[in-house]
Amino acid sequence: MPILRFLTETAWTPLFSKNAEFGIIVLISATFLTSVIALMVALPLGLLAAICMSEYASAHTRGWLKPILEILAGVPTVVYGYFALLFVTPKLQILIPDLGTFNALSAGLVMGIAIMPLVASLSEDALYAVPQSLRIGSYALGATKRETITGVVLPAALSGIVAAFVLAVARAVGETMIVTVAAGANPTLTLDPRVPVETMTAFIVRVSLGDAPANSLAFKTIFAVGMTLFSITFVLNIFSFWLVRRFQEKYE
Repeated sequence: MPILRFLTETAWTPLFSKNAEFGIIVLISATFLTSVIALMVALPLGLLAAICMSEYASAHTRGWLKPILEILAGVPTVVYGYFALLFVTPKLQILIPDLGTFNALSAGLVMGIAIMPLVASLSEDALYAVPQSLRIGSYALGATKRETITGVVLPAALSGIVAAFVLAVARAVGETMIVTVAAGANPTLTLDPRVPVETMTAFIVRVSLGDAPANSLAFKTIFAVGMTLFSITFVLNIFSFWLVRRFQEKYE
């Protein structure tokens, strides 16, 4: 199959015995949708939590708050998936009556909660590594604490924060069980978060657990989707490496 058709067709039905179509853009769009929702939750909350722990919390508070966040990062994602399906979705259906049982919205929101501790922990390490002399110098010039954080500490820790953000993007793109359980298995080209969708990882899980014979066309689609997913995360890692090198600060 030509690579252009693989990337541009708007239908994904590789398991059909007749008229099978292989538009990977359908799975990519679903992955993009759930990832954007997750990042809209994880990035601001994670950065705010990192600033709170690094700049406002006492050493005692930081000592127990950070382990709690890291424990949240260790919760199995299948637990988050059923939490999204059985708790978050019914609550959202009260506010959004036409929300489907399986949908991208609840999966993305809960995925953001799952990723947030990662962003918070890595960003807090970057902020905590900023030399205290920079803060003291800012205060000596008459800056307030807020001005010191926004004007001195955050720019100085930018490379570490950017690395945390890019890692969160890669984690969202590669997340499997939350979207498999809560987002559904409907490969439809849409950006509507209220309807069921199927991401690349969810498709791999569905076909891997099915009865697709080895070396069949359905079996080979697993590797095609997996290679596409690998290519996306590989590009993200290259971009992360370049960005960190571009904004890295070194202090003597």
